[in-house]
Amino acid sequence: MARQKRLMSETGIYHIMLSGINKQQVFHDTDDYQKFISILGICKGISGFKIHAYCIMNNHVHLLIQTEVEPLDIALKRIGNRFVYWYNIKYKRSGNIFQGRYKSIPVNDDQYFVSVLRYIHQNPVKAGIVKKCEDYQFSSYNAYLHTAPLVDTEFTLSLMSIDEFKRYHGEANTDYHLDIPETETIHLNDDEAMRIVEECTKCKNIYDFQKMPRDMQFAYAHLLKGKGLSIRQISRLTGLSRGFVERS
Repeated sequence: MARQKRLMSETGIYHIMLSGINKQQVFHDTDDYQKFISILGICKGISGFKIHAYCIMNNHVHLLIQTEVEPLDIALKRIGNRFVYWYNIKYKRSGNIFQGRYKSIPVNDDQYFVSVLRYIHQNPVKAGIVKKCEDYQFSSYNAYLHTAPLVDTEFTLSLMSIDEFKRYHGEANTDYHLDIPETETIHLNDDEAMRIVEECTKCKNIYDFQKMPRDMQFAYAHLLKGKGLSIRQISRLTGLSRGFVERS
């Protein structure tokens, strides 16, 4: 089946989501998050796009960017290639880490823009990782409160004052834009779940777990279910298929 043609933005602004293959965890430690942010800055200088917002979660990334020089596909390929090259050296692996085709939605009006902006910044709050947007260090929220050259805040602050920005981000809402849908109730957030995985298996990342014999993986998957992790969480944090985890 032919791929659906991407919708083009009249403004050059897009909401982008990159997700880990099979929704697996991509970012394991602070170094991983900071390296991706650093590469965003490098590629912004080369590709000439603007960054209105970003949020890096452990298995996916949200970007609100505006293309001005290079086409979107080329800019995102540049970001992905640089990060994957570094990542594969660090974790002694090969191949891609992101789902083959990124998701994108054009942002063509101001109301939708600010809704997406808030949705991106509220991702860690809705996931139960932090209580307030400003408490999450791997998003662009705090760039709006303190000067940060990576983030282009001018357009947003032409639409609302900084006080309105903070008040708007503090409002509860049911906005839903691009994301990885969850079909299971997760009682543990992913930070808590990863701590349990490390304590039980002594593995520090997904690649340590994948080196284990299959029977040990099966036993640990069964153990982790008993510790309160959801099937979806175990699959993301260990790289096991969902069917394998369900059978364990």
